[in-house]
Amino acid sequence: MDPKDNPWALLGRYTSLAVLLPASTFGGYLIGYLLDRLFHTTFLYLVFLLLGIAAGFVELIRKLEADTRDGSG
Repeated sequence: MDPKDNPWALLGRYTSLAVLLPASTFGGYLIGYLLDRLFHTTFLYLVFLLLGIAAGFVELIRKLEADTRDGSG
């Protein structure tokens, strides 16, 4: 059996895609929030939230393109 056709491997791969965007969004927000507290500002959480969302989408698109290029998705 090809490892790409293993249902458990596919489940793990697509579950990681489902977790990727919320995790990067939360990570960006958390970094911005902590920097806001450190520097006594009120806008960095928003900047890093948007950066986290953008990074999540970029990585999501990269992984999906790699899957479709391999012919496994």
